[in-house]
Amino acid sequence: MNKKEIEKNYLKKIDEIKKYNKAYFEKDDPLVSDKYYDDIKQEILQLEKKHKFLKNKDSPSKKIGYKPSGKFKKINHEIPMLSLSNAFSVINIKDFIKKIRNFLNFKNSEKIIFSAEPKIDGISASLKYKDGIFVLGLSRGDGKIGEDITNNLKTISDIPKTIKKKNFPENLEVRGEVYISKSDFKKINKQFANPRNAAGGSLRQKDYKETSKIPLKFIAYGFGLADPMNFKRQSEFLKLLKSWGFKTNPLNSLVSSLEEIESNHRIIEKKRSEIDYDLDGLVYKIDDLKLQTRLGYVSNYPRWAIAHKFSAEKGFSKIKNIEIQVGRTGALTPVAKIDPITIGGVVVSNATLHNEDEINRKDIRINDTVCIQRAGDVIPQVLSVDLLKRDKNSKKFIFPQKCPSCGSKTIKEFNINTKKKDAVTRCPDTNFDCKDILKEKLKHFVSKDALNIEGLGKKLIDNFWNKKLIKYPHDIFSLDLSILNTLDGWGEKSIDNLKNSIIKSKQISLDRFIFSLGIRHIGEENAKVLAKHFLVAKQFFELAKNLNDAKQKYLEELKAIDGIGNSQIESLKKFFSNNQNLKVVSKLIDVLNIKDYKFISKKTPISGKLIMFTGGFVDKSRSELKSLAESLGAKIVSNVSKKTDFLITGSHKPTTRKINEAKNLNIKIINEDDWNKIIN
Repeated sequence: MNKKEIEKNYLKKIDEIKKYNKAYFEKDDPLVSDKYYDDIKQEILQLEKKHKFLKNKDSPSKKIGYKPSGKFKKINHEIPMLSLSNAFSVINIKDFIKKIRNFLNFKNSEKIIFSAEPKIDGISASLKYKDGIFVLGLSRGDGKIGEDITNNLKTISDIPKTIKKKNFPENLEVRGEVYISKSDFKKINKQFANPRNAAGGSLRQKDYKETSKIPLKFIAYGFGLADPMNFKRQSEFLKLLKSWGFKTNPLNSLVSSLEEIESNHRIIEKKRSEIDYDLDGLVYKIDDLKLQTRLGYVSNYPRWAIAHKFSAEKGFSKIKNIEIQVGRTGALTPVAKIDPITIGGVVVSNATLHNEDEINRKDIRINDTVCIQRAGDVIPQVLSVDLLKRDKNSKKFIFPQKCPSCGSKTIKEFNINTKKKDAVTRCPDTNFDCKDILKEKLKHFVSKDALNIEGLGKKLIDNFWNKKLIKYPHDIFSLDLSILNTLDGWGEKSIDNLKNSIIKSKQISLDRFIFSLGIRHIGEENAKVLAKHFLVAKQFFELAKNLNDAKQKYLEELKAIDGIGNSQIESLKKFFSNNQNLKVVSKLIDVLNIKDYKFISKKTPISGKLIMFTGGFVDKSRSELKSLAESLGAKIVSNVSKKTDFLITGSHKPTTRKINEAKNLNIKIINEDDWNKIIN
């Protein structure tokens, strides 16, 4: 499968998970089972891991939950409610532990203890206590902003309203899961589709008296803000929660070895059907809170925790058709349209086929009866074909050699790293005018992690596009929204809301702006890396205008940025080689108020310094040292140049070439001991 096919397949999965997220987090009405959802999420994460060029603002590696609805007041979480990365096998857990050891620079002989906690399938909530009094309750929302559902949460008897224990912190956010037991759900199942739907729907009632009629329960498992923090371990905190009157899970335990983890997972999965609430796996958290702090976070996930999912659910259905979808980056993704089937309580009507190679490998054809699997964080996928039920006259599916949108001859790009052609088939979009790609870029531009224009969803973008009202992102800001008066469901208030949302979106940070452009391989993290380097939109645009300059000045500058590799550089060069793209960026810079990137608020001795690391270090891994330096305001570079301020050398095999380059350029070279003194 070539690069285009991989990307197309990837983007198709992203679109699907966006739809599922909206149904799951906003409407509490999952379209697919947990296993099916987990499968698609995992496919996305595995694709991103395997193919570093794959990045998308709506990826589960970047995004948590779904934007809060307009029913309740929106309030920022003091500490974000992050999601978790997922593991689906012992191999995944082994890899998780290995990464922790590498980051902490731990030897294999050093024991790491984990708190193993059952993962209840409910609605996450955060409870804020001030001097022992429950004062505020928030939903997860998108992880950064939640909904004020305090009154509804107060109807839950499991949640203490006042705590008079002397050891209770002055300020504490208790986090946990709101759920309905299986036995209670049987009594009210005519009102709701499933237990999670019942819990979510009840919490979002405007009238808390209606919420009080539903038998909601709450299990506490974590914390946000804690002042003072009078505990040092997660297991210690769980015991304190119980002493303060909260319910905690009786199946919580401590594990350390891989054997203990595997055994515990197997035991609880066997008990799954006997437990009176829905479980979809176990969560492992490093027990030592100091180690949690050292490990920190990557994107939207903590490095110190992971969810170990239970096995997938499967079912059989018939493929009615295979559709090819063209994504923002030109990837052609095949999707099987199947006869609707219920798997794990969720109706499934689409299944990903990934790419051309996958179709050929499994010999998947229209009208085939296939085994569909839902599991983890991935969309439903076709596992295999029941050849005994295949029609004798069935024909092999031929993947299109031309883009179904613009007719361009499709390609499979050569991957420099693997020395092979990519699995993903792509539209090369040579003239930068493929309609589907342009339209998908518009949808990316208005999405939550980009401009975040609420009310301007996919369907409305399609509508405006079909009426030839928009083609490029800047067209949105000159739209005559009076046309909405002719469309069903649009009134004066909703039109005003959209107008205000468009106006509000003009205030945007540099990293979100760069991300909004939809440049291939420039996801949220790379957009932040670029924003940290350029700081100001005009400086970034200077790069855009001159990147293809023969003098190579700007190319060398990009190569020196730590975190920006060849794939990102080639994507930037291709994007900005097109004059239309340059015009779009120029017009957007004029119409938007792009805020300068603020890297750090406090002043430190290394704020704004360009720092490079080489060699292995004794006390901390290089990854941890980079993370720590960035938290103190430094910029990390990957090449030595005249602009580099410090070269930090580890005691184990530092690169001689880099040391000599630094000496020739009179760059200060600092060893590990002296560097530790500076950052401490």
